[in-house]
Amino acid sequence: QAQLVESGGGLGQAGGSLRLSCAASGGTFGRYVAWVRQVDGNEREFVAAIGWSGGHTYYGDSLKGRFTISRDKTKNTVYLQMNSLKSEDTAVYYCAADSSIILSSVRFSSAYGNWGQGTQVTVSS
Repeated sequence: QAQLVESGGGLGQAGGSLRLSCAASGGTFGRYVAWVRQVDGNEREFVAAIGWSGGHTYYGDSLKGRFTISRDKTKNTVYLQMNSLKSEDTAVYYCAADSSIILSSVRFSSAYGNWGQGTQVTVSS
């Protein structure tokens, strides 16, 4: 399976924007690609997912409208555009993918079998 490498994390300002990238190397993403975040070892929270083939998008209930997931097939990369950042967006953001996941499971982080190493996002107020 492909190696997933996240980038673009760092320090952001409240009200500002950051864009995360997830590149797949050595293979393809699979059927769905998701962004999942985790704060200090707490339960992972689903952020967004995108169907690699058709581009359909899915969002966590509290995040739609501020975050946008997209993909660039030519670059084998998935993006997460984060706008109107809040301090509570501070977390480690992981890219995850799976080839066999079904539509009803896209919002469940446990359904994804391939994970990147994560990138820290810190939002200062």
